[in-house]
Amino acid sequence: MNTTEITLTDLVATLRECAGEEESVDLDGAIDDRTFADLGYDSIALLETHARLADRHDLTLDDSELAELHTPAELLRYLNGVLAKGA
Repeated sequence: MNTTEITLTDLVATLRECAGEEESVDLDGAIDDRTFADLGYDSIALLETHARLADRHDLTLDDSELAELHTPAELLRYLNGVLAKGA
């Protein structure tokens, strides 16, 4: 897939595909700065999400950098930065 930006909507859809959604968490709300742990996603769910997004958008991601990203906003900044470098 050739895109110019990965959106929060794209990320939420991928999170739901890879790991579902906690009943107590509203992913349609303002989640940008909530931690993935607060949203109910563990490291395995995030690894699957990262892999799926990398595959879908033809990205090469640095696992050590991904481990330091704790919120959707941080992850989107990183992913879109990688995407911009490849464009």
